[in-house]
Amino acid sequence: MEQIKELTQAKLAEITQNGRTVLEFSADWCPDCRFLDPFLPEIEADFDKSKFYQIDRDGCIDLAKDLNIMGIPSFVVYQDGKEIGRLVNKNRKTKDEVEQFLRSLD
Repeated sequence: MEQIKELTQAKLAEITQNGRTVLEFSADWCPDCRFLDPFLPEIEADFDKSKFYQIDRDGCIDLAKDLNIMGIPSFVVYQDGKEIGRLVNKNRKTKDEVEQFLRSLD
C-alpha cells in the first residue's frame, strides 16, 4: 500500500482517475488506525483489482475537511474518478467490517 504524506486536489484526481481506488485516511498517532495495520495487506490482497493508498490525514487537513473526513480511520472509494462509497467515522474498524464495506460496492 502506497503511503501519501501530503495529498493535494491534483494528486487526488490523478490517483483516482482510472479503475477502483481505495483511500484509507489515518494518522501515525491514531491507535484505531494502527489497530488496522496488520490487516491491511490481507485486505489489499483480497481486493487485488483495487489500488490502495494510505493517506496521512494530518498532511492534508484542508483537503480532508473538504472531503468531510472528520474521523479516522476512514475509507473513501473511487471508481474512474467518481466517489462510489465511504466508510467515514471515528470508530475502530475491523478487517471484516472493512471487507464487508468494500464488497458492498460491487
